[in-house]
Amino acid sequence: MRAFVTGATGFVGSNIVKRLLKSGYEVGVLVRKNSDLSNIKGLDCKIHYGDLRDYKSLFDALKGYDFLFHVAADYRLWVPRPEEIYANNVEGTKNIMNAALEADIKRVVYTSSVATLGLNPDGTPADEETPVTLDDMIGHYKKSKFLAEEEVKRLVKESGLDAVIVNPSTPVGPGDIKPTPTGRMILEAAQGKMPAYVDTGLNIVHVDDVAEGHILALKKGTTGRRYILGGENMTLKEIFTEIARISGKRPPRIKLPHNLIIPVAYIAEAISRITGKEPMVNVDGVKLAKKRMFFTSKRAIKELGYNPRPAKEALRDAVNWFKERGLLD
Repeated sequence: MRAFVTGATGFVGSNIVKRLLKSGYEVGVLVRKNSDLSNIKGLDCKIHYGDLRDYKSLFDALKGYDFLFHVAADYRLWVPRPEEIYANNVEGTKNIMNAALEADIKRVVYTSSVATLGLNPDGTPADEETPVTLDDMIGHYKKSKFLAEEEVKRLVKESGLDAVIVNPSTPVGPGDIKPTPTGRMILEAAQGKMPAYVDTGLNIVHVDDVAEGHILALKKGTTGRRYILGGENMTLKEIFTEIARISGKRPPRIKLPHNLIIPVAYIAEAISRITGKEPMVNVDGVKLAKKRMFFTSKRAIKELGYNPRPAKEALRDAVNWFKERGLLD
């Protein structure tokens, strides 16, 4: 069987490629001409050059494949030109889903995000059915992913697209070369550069478990259904404390109020608009931190056989990977 993966050079996508190859699939990947291929170097996969905004390149690449894993996404919490995020995440998703229909792809696994899901006001773990609307989305990244997921659902209903939606929480682990915003946070904490924290929380999951969850969704998922691929809910203080234990650093002891950070974020973004460099802290990130992003993966565990490992193992593997590359010296 032949599987095609977008976003294969990224953190989650490259791990999905490795899982597919290990399971005996022939794998093709979509990359742009200027993509960093480090994450798939040495892997036995066929490279197709194209762009999510170029429909013909997608259709040409997909011909002859059985399955599609659409993992690629523009994951930036701050961007000087927001239209880029919508072009990549919304229009790009629409393009490749329609190309998959035209190319007679048997089944699609679409990588969404827990960013599109609702949250419970009392902080208890949310699930796939927790109520949410577009108005609840904070920032362009979350809005774009919400709209992209809606496009997939629409095509399932109106065009007969056989697609399963997975919503990973916060993947961490080896191979985060960019790194992602979460990876950067882990790296800086392991370097001892996080003297303080805010009262928030995340659902931490090992990137390998997220990759395995994608394969399970392909085999066992129900068309049009969403599955949270999460791990363990942890407060930010707990995350930083565990990273400090792994890296031998002192854990942060200062708790910062959100309202104190907001003005700093506005100033940082104003400077970034002049310099063009990403701000150290951004307004959307601070607003998101006011809510604990806690979720449950009960549906995926029950229906897919999903079995995530403890979050401590994910954090350990992430810190050790950065250490092996000399980034903690």
